[in-house]
Amino acid sequence: MSEITSVLIIGGAGFLGLHLIQQFYDVEISSGRPQITVFDVRPLPEKLSKQFTFNSQDIEFVKGDLTSAEDVSNAIKLANANVVVHAASPIHGGKADIYQLVNVQGTRNVIDVCREQKVKALVYTSSAGVIFNGQDVHNADETWPIPEEPMDAYNETKAIAEDMVLKSNDPDHGFYTVALRPAGIFGPGDRQLVPGLRAVAKLGQSKFQIGDNNNLFDWTYAGNVADAHVLAAKKILDPETALEVSGQTFFITNDTPSYFWALARTVWKADNHIDKFVIVLKRPVAILAGYLSEFFSSLLHKEPGLTPFRVKIVCAYRYHNISKAKRLLGYEPRVGLEEGIQKTLAWMDEKL
Repeated sequence: MSEITSVLIIGGAGFLGLHLIQQFYDVEISSGRPQITVFDVRPLPEKLSKQFTFNSQDIEFVKGDLTSAEDVSNAIKLANANVVVHAASPIHGGKADIYQLVNVQGTRNVIDVCREQKVKALVYTSSAGVIFNGQDVHNADETWPIPEEPMDAYNETKAIAEDMVLKSNDPDHGFYTVALRPAGIFGPGDRQLVPGLRAVAKLGQSKFQIGDNNNLFDWTYAGNVADAHVLAAKKILDPETALEVSGQTFFITNDTPSYFWALARTVWKADNHIDKFVIVLKRPVAILAGYLSEFFSSLLHKEPGLTPFRVKIVCAYRYHNISKAKRLLGYEPRVGLEEGIQKTLAWMDEKL
């Protein structure tokens, strides 16, 4: 069985990236632990949360641009990696051209350089959203098709990149690839989901609910997502499992579908914030309000607080079947949702 001797984490300075560093840092190999190199446009944080126990001095950092084939080549050459993890992507809410540049062209660079430099394994961080087009997703497994009309540019380009990664899988020449599709990631280091929910409560807006809250939704603790990356890397390096796992996609969740607003209320309850009553905005009314919000925000040259896109996400069923990841990767979520929320809130309360 081949070991993870050296790993390059592309996007390793980001939210998920820090969890990836931690999980690969904890891997035990014959020489101690793998050599870890991070490639990112921004440096690693100067001060780490108590939630992360890796020594940043053990991590090699290479600053560079994913859209530059030369930068990617230099990073992979320096890392001398037998595993490359590609977890870099702009966050939701950006313009289509940046997703095309980073998610598509950047991934093309990674694939080409990995093949040129004889990297053995490429693990790509895709998204469960690649199958979502605004319609309900019930217990979806990996046989669900990519929709012809994607929901947004982010997931459209993620799907394109995922397809490139899977098609580049080439066991005959010793290059193995896999794509993971995490859903609803949260955890320490997250600057969007849980911090946003806490901000909503502080503004007194937590009593407003969009939709009837009957829709099941998947959330995933970031450390569990990172675990799945380590498992996938091990499986495609192992000659006994490489052919079965490589070229495959895997949904990764906490395997605990919950009503959409349950996570928000768990966060608010942990902060001792419980509303005496809830004002429910039905989906059709919320979508109309979203269009009005977009219209008036455009007149004022401001970002809309509510959009039809956000309403559709909040009101949709979006939960997935992770039986394949359990069976082929040996994946099991180690951190439950409530524990994950507590870890995230503890991180937010730290004086970083």
